[in-house]
Amino acid sequence: MQPKFSIITVTYNAERFLKQTILSVLSQSYPNIEYIIIDGNSTDGTREIIEQFAAGLAYWSSEPDNGLYDAMNKGLQHATGDYVWFINAGDTLYSSDLVQHLAQNISRKKRMPDVIYGETMIVDEAGNTIGPRRLRAPRALSWGSFRSGMRVCHQSFIAKRSIAPMYDTQYRLVADYEWCIRCLKQSNFIYNSRLILSNFMEGGISEERRKESLKERYRVMCRYYGTFPTMLFHIWFAIRFYYSKWFLKRV
Repeated sequence: MQPKFSIITVTYNAERFLKQTILSVLSQSYPNIEYIIIDGNSTDGTREIIEQFAAGLAYWSSEPDNGLYDAMNKGLQHATGDYVWFINAGDTLYSSDLVQHLAQNISRKKRMPDVIYGETMIVDEAGNTIGPRRLRAPRALSWGSFRSGMRVCHQSFIAKRSIAPMYDTQYRLVADYEWCIRCLKQSNFIYNSRLILSNFMEGGISEERRKESLKERYRVMCRYYGTFPTMLFHIWFAIRFYYSKWFLKRV
């Protein structure tokens, strides 16, 4: 069994980082990869970089869109693989033989997993390793695991295409979080690869955008986990946070 992976990169004005992402996919030793790039009509040199590697792509486009998640939906619409995997500009696959190892591990299973997940390494804009993601992937994952937030980095979350829904574009900042919950709710077999799957490029985020993201995430939590339990969880988290700060000041 050689499952086909549709790896999708969504990009906009990312000429500084796109090449390293493309090379990390095209250098994979595993042959059954379909690589798709969706660009939002970039105004820098992004399109020229895509054209440089066009021969290795299954599909690419460069046209206006309605934001990140609209572009990701375009990628899903063109995917034909058994699995879909989003690796955006600046992020990379962890090693050149990663997909080969992953496919070999899957082939030993009696059936194909609905969701595959793993660990994430954080890197800076120069590609230097900062260290593992602070929030480690749980040993066992379910849709309830996301009750406390994004337990698995989106770049290390692979979904079977047959269960992968379109992104809900009413969420401007956390549609990936909501998408993962829906994928997990539809999954019967969730597989922990126990591999580092991706390098995630750490980027700055404004305080205003962070607050907006937290508000959106709260709405998603209320939708899937209930308003009252979500409110209680945030009260408990706030108490624990402020107590830890008070304790550190005392010691």
